Amino acid sequence: MVGKVLGIRDLEQFSSRRSSIYVDPECEKFFELPLFIAASSNDITTKCQCWQFSPGKEPALRSFTEIQQQLQQGKKREVKNILRENSWPINSPIRSQLWPLLCGQHLTKQNTLDGFYWEMVHQVFGTTELSEKPIMLPAFVDATHCLPYHLTSTGRAVADRIVNVLGYDCPDITYSPVLYPITSILLHFMSEEEAYICLAGLVGSKEKVFINQTKLLHEVTWKTVMQIAKKHTKSAISYFQRICPGLKLERVFMDWCWWILAGLPFQHLVRIMDCYFHEGIKVLYRVALVILNLFHKECQSNNEWSPDNIKNDIGNAMIKFCKKIPVSPAKLLHAAFSIRGLSSQYISRIFVKTEMLLKSRSVLNSGSKQLIKSRSSDNLPTSQSQVNIQMMSHTLTIREKMHSESCRNLHFGLPGTTNFIKTWTDRQFLFTLWSWLPVRITMYQPVLLYTTEEHGCSLTTFYVRVEQHEPTLLMIKTCNNEVFGAYCSSRWFERNVKDDRGQRQAYFGTGETFLFSLYPERAKYPWVGIENDKDLGHSSELFMAADSKMITIGGGEGQAIWMDENIRFGKTDSCKTFNNPPLCPSGDFEIRVLEVYGFVGI
Repeated sequence: MVGKVLGIRDLEQFSSRRSSIYVDPECEKFFELPLFIAASSNDITTKCQCWQFSPGKEPALRSFTEIQQQLQQGKKREVKNILRENSWPINSPIRSQLWPLLCGQHLTKQNTLDGFYWEMVHQVFGTTELSEKPIMLPAFVDATHCLPYHLTSTGRAVADRIVNVLGYDCPDITYSPVLYPITSILLHFMSEEEAYICLAGLVGSKEKVFINQTKLLHEVTWKTVMQIAKKHTKSAISYFQRICPGLKLERVFMDWCWWILAGLPFQHLVRIMDCYFHEGIKVLYRVALVILNLFHKECQSNNEWSPDNIKNDIGNAMIKFCKKIPVSPAKLLHAAFSIRGLSSQYISRIFVKTEMLLKSRSVLNSGSKQLIKSRSSDNLPTSQSQVNIQMMSHTLTIREKMHSESCRNLHFGLPGTTNFIKTWTDRQFLFTLWSWLPVRITMYQPVLLYTTEEHGCSLTTFYVRVEQHEPTLLMIKTCNNEVFGAYCSSRWFERNVKDDRGQRQAYFGTGETFLFSLYPERAKYPWVGIENDKDLGHSSELFMAADSKMITIGGGEGQAIWMDENIRFGKTDSCKTFNNPPLCPSGDFEIRVLEVYGFVGI
């Protein structure tokens, strides 16, 4: 197969490669100067907005080797700053190495072995030869936004093939309109196989969000951008609503990603991708806010964007504005990263809150905080999974011949017990707990990571077995037979993560965390922010905390669950994070059994 799509590794090859079948002669019209000009050309550094360097004033651009060494040393913050500050020309060969490196750090699956991609191509299409006939695109692709960015017909066929193979390898992707445009961008700087591996890293990333893969998350994302904009671009939002009284912001923000992907000039987009491939979708959030503010400013000073010209269709006007955006890529990114109060934690809180609100329509009764049980079995563990839980668990096993009253009590196997009960007579506890989990988690099978019955009572052992898993489900049975616990949204390893000042954060986690009680009371206690649009303050966001001496879940005028280093004694209070009552009547408890579950495949 031919190698690059509108991109070349070595500058010496630029002129010879211009006749490649991948290069569209029309592409050069996309720029003020021809695309394939050596980086040393003065013309391209002085006439194109994105490369306005002043010799002697700007520091030398950093090399790929420097960035690679920083990543190998785990200095991700330093790499972030380098990517933000270094405006490599669009024809720089660095991206053919840099982008695969950045995307590769997010890979979680073993799908990067030599030849894997071509084996998948052969499996899907029966041949590795590129078909001359059009390929039917996967259902998750948005046909109206298959942006090719001036690829030739052959280049577009390669992009079609990549997304088909990715859809085959990742059947969980059901809706992802940005996937195709990102594929096209990657193909400008690397081979087909490299582009596929980069996409696999972005799609499979666990630590950061890059590409939404379902309609639900697509909706959550644009609503998150809208909520952030209402706080950080108040003047712009007020202006648009004033000139268009009937304007529905939802219709404008549903297209927010196309302001960037379909509107901005390619040289702007490439610089944004430099940062995006390392930091994730938050980069796009920031750029979208800058676009809103710039558009607002232009509307007030430029007759082209006067109220009469834009009030009938602000959405399309935004994209047209982006095509003529009056700032360079460097200035755009500088403005984006200068927005204060827009931390990853803040964005994550808004995102999770929005996601939970969308899901809670049919799950929570906000008045009583009690579960409205689903009549469907779609959100329940499989039959085999139920058996697996029963075989592993001391907390959800129920005696086979209990009377109806006794069936409401959970039976834990006593230490040394080898004959676990193998027949379920009452699955209500399990089904109730399962239906409280986030929908996406119920697609995975539970696995017992840690139990005091088998692994001993030590926080050190707890961390060794549990800390890298996300999410986890903690269940406690006390010596008084109370059963309660928590769904913990983040890794316990985050207790070691340091903030920008080099200090360990006291609390971590997200608003997806919740408490529950199974016996004697049955109730779920979600994060208070789900049901309240107001900023409730720091005390309402104390989700998880841990060190070598204790574990805490929930905070603010009390701790919902606290356990000591020996996992023997604990206490439970009301707290502001979950607005819960104490999970056991006495407040203090002695732990008989602690179990922690993870989920296979996440």
